[in-house]
Amino acid sequence: MTPITLQEPFRAVFYAPFYAALARGDYAREGVEVTLREGGIPANAKDAVLAGLADLAWGGPMRILLAHEADPASPLRNFGAVVMRDPFFLVGRGARPGFRLSELAGLRLGTVAEVPTPWWTLQHDIRLAGLDPATVSRVTDRSMAENAAAVLGGRLDVAQLFEPFVTQLEDQGGAIWHAAAGRGPTGYTTFTTTTERLQARRAEFKAMLRGLARTLAWVAESPAEALADCIAGHFPDLPPPVLVRCLARYKAVGLWTADPFYPEDAFTRLETAMFTAGAITRKPGFAATADNAIVAEALAGWQGRSR
Repeated sequence: MTPITLQEPFRAVFYAPFYAALARGDYAREGVEVTLREGGIPANAKDAVLAGLADLAWGGPMRILLAHEADPASPLRNFGAVVMRDPFFLVGRGARPGFRLSELAGLRLGTVAEVPTPWWTLQHDIRLAGLDPATVSRVTDRSMAENAAAVLGGRLDVAQLFEPFVTQLEDQGGAIWHAAAGRGPTGYTTFTTTTERLQARRAEFKAMLRGLARTLAWVAESPAEALADCIAGHFPDLPPPVLVRCLARYKAVGLWTADPFYPEDAFTRLETAMFTAGAITRKPGFAATADNAIVAEALAGWQGRSR
């Protein structure tokens, strides 16, 4: 098979199965050589695919929805699924049992500035909780690290964070008030490529999907310690006990899918949140942006999901 270049959007703990697939050699076991092209700016991952610097990327399906908003003829498509619940938490100073999103009224909230999806999805949840998200007192231009520090310093009441900031803040007296994963399946991370490459690299992509299925099955049945040991090389600055706690928390909220099929309800929840936020003005729909047929082809009759 033709060697494949896979584009990383940025380094994040919640992408753990993608790193595990590479570290375990699960793609190679299915006969395809995959090289990781490291990333740093999430929005650039799809651009690397369009420019031919990578055959495919992983990242948020929201990028494809934005691309189809700008150009209904966009060649970008999603396939495969890994992160299908929201990896963000609301963390405040001290425990707040029974917290409801409607209680954000009157509180100072620091939302994620690095990427837009967490606020789009959270504001839809806030609306469903009966509160106008426009009335929430919100800091919008600070990094997650800065917002975590502001919570500790009393300048914010609560911050929207992902791991490892959640665990790090917890160790300094913070407490989780709300887990966004509780809303249910939400399209957070899939593979992205073009319609042309879906055909030209179909054999390689199907092999990758089989490798990914192996990985996801292993992740589901393995303790967080094993996953942390597997991917530790991708997080050299994160102490192993912290990485274990981060991964255990994500396993507990069911962040990762059991197999690479992209659930349509997860897509619909994301699309609806983006539409109500005004990020998109029309709904292109699942069939126009995603391809589950390749997953079905890849896994049909395949018996290799176990380790």
